[in-house]
Formats: sequence, structure tokens, C-alpha cells
Amino acid sequence: MAQDMTYARYLALDELLSAQKPLSDRHDELLFIVIHQTKELWLKEILHEVALAMTLIAGGDVEPAYKALARVSRIQTVMTLSWDILATMTPADYLSFRDDLGTSSGFQSHQFRALEYLLGLKDQSFLKFHTERPQALAMLKSALESPSLYDVAIAQLPRHGLTVPDAALHRDFSQTYVPSPEVEAAWLEVYRDPKRYWELYQLAEKLVDLDDALVTWRHKHVLTVERIIGGRPGTGGTDGVGYLASTLRRRAFPELWSLRTKL
Repeated sequence: MAQDMTYARYLALDELLSAQKPLSDRHDELLFIVIHQTKELWLKEILHEVALAMTLIAGGDVEPAYKALARVSRIQTVMTLSWDILATMTPADYLSFRDDLGTSSGFQSHQFRALEYLLGLKDQSFLKFHTERPQALAMLKSALESPSLYDVAIAQLPRHGLTVPDAALHRDFSQTYVPSPEVEAAWLEVYRDPKRYWELYQLAEKLVDLDDALVTWRHKHVLTVERIIGGRPGTGGTDGVGYLASTLRRRAFPELWSLRTKL
């Protein structure tokens, strides 16, 4: 009964607060675990909101999707700020328990990869990290093979009388989207006449907010990792800062950036 519900029971606090299981006796390991578990919770909410936005946009209800996309951007800001908390951990603090992590790494986060897939950054090489987790693997495969947020946004352009090549609308969605001059031209029309295409213009800016926030998060990640481990290799087998820095060049919605030069 609702009247018998308690705060702890509703939030499953006993389970939640017992999910932090440090492998060492080092003080800072709890912070490390809490930071990363919190990020996974926020990623769960982001995926929830992006899925809603995609459903709304695909159905032609573009304006109601703004709220979900704006919420994602706010969450991204909180996630970026959390790196400042992790940065209070010194190199000596981290190295005191780093060996206990083994080969585990945020590189293996299936929710982050699912988010990248939903935004259109498709790379099936990440599937191999989840072969022993059927549910995670199924989530990733679904996101990999489905249209991305950008795909459903591009599909709205013809509904407003704008020309988009068939190759951009009916493509292999398991592949990363390749920028198209014709799609850029269509978005350019939107930006040159925002009053006429206000709905699409606002949608495009909400998408740029997401992309901007994602790159900002990646940049802060690079700085934090460099501050704590310098140029050491990552625990997941990457070259650490070098790999993270290479991701800063990625853009989920490329034409929404390139068109600005031509306005």
C-alpha cells in the first residue's frame, strides 16, 4: 500500500548503499566507486530521455522532445562537474589501489557506448567487451542497428519541404553517419530562415547542445586522467590520455557544426 511506503523502501536504499564494495582498504577507493556508479545512474536517465526524444521526433512531435533533450544537457553538465570531485584524488591516492582494478575500465561502460550509438557514433568493435553480459550486449546491438537520434532528426527535414537524399534516409544504421553536402544544405536553409523553420531550428540547437556537452565532458575527462595518471596506459588496455584525446574530434551531428561557416 502507498501509505506504508517509506523513503528507504521506495529508493531501495539498502541495496543501493550496499553496492559499493571497495577491494582495498584505501580511503579514496570509495570516492572512485561512488563517482563511477553515479555516472552510470545518470547515463541510465540520459538513455531514458534520449529514447523518449527519439520516439517523439520520429512521430512528428518535435517540440515536446525539447524538454527531454534539455534535461539531457543539464545532466551532462552535472556529469562534467563531477570530474572536479574526482580530481581531489592525488596520483598517490589513486595508485594506492589502482592495481585492484585489474583490466576494468570506464572504456567498458555499456551504457556510455549505448549513448554513443544512439547519438550516431557507431563502432561495433565495442561489442566484444560484453559477450559475457547478454542483456548489455542485446542493448548495445539494438542501439547499434537502429536509427540514431540524428537519423530521426534528418527524417523530419523532408516533412518540412526540404530536400534530403534517399541515401541519408535509408542507410545501414549500424554504421557511423557520414556527412552529406545535401543534408548540410537542408540544415543551412533552416538556419537561414529560422522563423519559417522554427521547430527544426530549435531541434538543431538542442542537438548541438548535446554534442557540445559531450565534447566538454570528454575534454574534462582527458584533463582529469592526465592530472591523476599522466601518460600511463589505461587499465582497459588503451594508451590512456592519448586515446581519450583522440575522441575530442568526434561530432555526432556534423552538418550542424559545418554549416555555421557558410551562414
